[in-house]
Amino acid sequence: MTDVNRRSVLKVALGGAGLAAFPSVALGATPAAATPHRGPDLVGVGDTSITLEFDDRLRSRVALRGVDVTRFDAGEALLVDGGAIDAFTYGGHETRRTRHSRHGAGVRVTVWGESATGVRKTVELTSFQRLTGMIVMKVTYANGTGAPLAVTGWRSGAHELLEVPGGFHTFSGTTYEDRRDWVRPMTDGFVQENSLGMDASDYGGGTPVATVWRPGAGLSVGHVEPVPRMLRLPVRRTAGGASLAVEGDTPVTLRPGRRLTTDTTFLTALPGDHFAPLQRYRDYMSDIGRRAPRTPDPALEPMWCAWGYERDFTVEQVVATLPKVREVGLKWAVLDDGWQTNEGDWELDPRKFPRGAPDMRAFTRQIRDAGLRPRLWWAPLAADPESSLYRDHSDMLLLDREGNKQRVSWWDAWTLCPAYRPTVDYFVGQVKRFIGDWGYEGLKIDGQHLNAVTPCYNPAHGHARPEESTEGLARFWKAVYEAAHEANRDAVVELCPCGTAFAFHNLPYVDQYPSSDPLSSYQVRTKGKTMKALMGRGSSYSGDHVELSDGGDDFASSYGVGAVLSTKFTYPAGPDEGIVLTPERETLWRRWVNLYEENMLSTGEYRGELYDIGFDKPEAHVVAKGATLHYAFYAGRWDGTVELRGLGRGRYRLTDPFNGTSLGTVDARHNTVELAFERFQLIVAEHIG
Repeated sequence: MTDVNRRSVLKVALGGAGLAAFPSVALGATPAAATPHRGPDLVGVGDTSITLEFDDRLRSRVALRGVDVTRFDAGEALLVDGGAIDAFTYGGHETRRTRHSRHGAGVRVTVWGESATGVRKTVELTSFQRLTGMIVMKVTYANGTGAPLAVTGWRSGAHELLEVPGGFHTFSGTTYEDRRDWVRPMTDGFVQENSLGMDASDYGGGTPVATVWRPGAGLSVGHVEPVPRMLRLPVRRTAGGASLAVEGDTPVTLRPGRRLTTDTTFLTALPGDHFAPLQRYRDYMSDIGRRAPRTPDPALEPMWCAWGYERDFTVEQVVATLPKVREVGLKWAVLDDGWQTNEGDWELDPRKFPRGAPDMRAFTRQIRDAGLRPRLWWAPLAADPESSLYRDHSDMLLLDREGNKQRVSWWDAWTLCPAYRPTVDYFVGQVKRFIGDWGYEGLKIDGQHLNAVTPCYNPAHGHARPEESTEGLARFWKAVYEAAHEANRDAVVELCPCGTAFAFHNLPYVDQYPSSDPLSSYQVRTKGKTMKALMGRGSSYSGDHVELSDGGDDFASSYGVGAVLSTKFTYPAGPDEGIVLTPERETLWRRWVNLYEENMLSTGEYRGELYDIGFDKPEAHVVAKGATLHYAFYAGRWDGTVELRGLGRGRYRLTDPFNGTSLGTVDARHNTVELAFERFQLIVAEHIG
């Protein structure tokens, strides 16, 4: 391969599920995913799902199961003033086996080339046998131009998924202040920048994955760094399909002879929606220690929240509602916002708890005496301007480059730096008081500012780098989580980022993930599918207050995705008549809670790979409990055939668990059923041999 005037003449097998089929990684090995028309003029890397081929300009083309899904694109580029350096003459490549202590066996291929101006690009690609469809990538650019380069950023994994009939959908795990859907159709002209930085002063971060997909094929990109990175994952609808990329936009002057290495990114090519790519991301991150904790059993119990009485609640109102909460079948009672003097000091409001801590301890005893578990609402990392914390400990403030404070808009408070030790110690002390002294068994931690923070320039903190604040947020949650579980082993730490997408790096220190102020039942379901992919089997995803769903009563959307049920009803009255528990609502609420307790779908395996949330109609979700499959279908109105996917050998008896009716029997070869329903249809498929 010394003749750079010829196009490269090799294909190289790269790890993944196909590794076992290619025991030799010698040059010339052919990946199983390659199609017969592949000529001897490309360097190809891939597995049995994805193939990534490079041409003589180091442009790359993606194939999924042997079918081209992109053209040759300038997948990696160095961004400079005035444009991009994205054309490189192929210089060579090398291949070697690799074994990661957690990822297992794989293959690493390094490809390099040089631009006409003298910039050398080296692309390191790794695939692991257990991570089918995923290629991990790191790119290094060396400045051989002889002059400084004004670099504005870099781009990796940039590809355009080619159009076929049916259109496109996209998933983004990044944060938007308007709290938009995480899963959206890509209409003509659709553009989302998907920044992992701050969308507003108190909205930012997210899960670093973006997906575009069409019927039968999808591409995903993201980063797999162990700490958050402020990158962008832009997606857009193009004239010929849908594009995506990972982009870093930190400017730097690259001097002659110096190198710039990108963050570690990934590219997946898999059929279906965003579920399987998120599983690959989860598996990779789990291998490097970023994994979901053991879910305590109480995190799966249905809950009632006193937020229906809002901030002006009285203790008497809450206590009087507890017997009804228990009668409905709920297990948690959550005291929400309004118990405190301000956000910062977290002292008890003397109008509600005149004796202070003794009154609060008596209150939690009343909750337990009612047969319920007490949980407390809390919004750390903020200090109100009138708080003693702000007055006496302004050193905790997070400051930007100009010395400005970061505002938390909802409470008109200021953000505190999570990477400053006195800040951590202060809030850990609060956790110990709430659980160890007051007797709470869980925390509902709430606020859009809790997902991410800006880089901190407060000189009092002695940060080696301003980004220590963004990277230190997860460590703050780790300290909170450990303090809660030291005080009570089975404590439940719930984190609600107020409608925004969850920042994945925080989630290993969280026991429960709510749908977080959903704007619709669709958000309840799509967030559920997303969180089940990210956090795995048995994780505790809560559908949030049912009163936020369509019609204020759509427990079906929580139930069908295996979410924990939740409500904020008031009884016998309250400030909002629309959420008072009437006799009719009580009957319905009991019915759903009983069904939840009977089947406990929250402990099952969510089978998100079986149906495409974007293109399968009606919308479908499946939870497996042993050999029994629980199906949930959703549509405004449906009258037609549905397919029951995922059935094993033998026959299955079908029942409607909500109405208690029989729907016949099916098997894997005869797996369709005629349905007519409005809003939802549940089906239990019980294996009968």
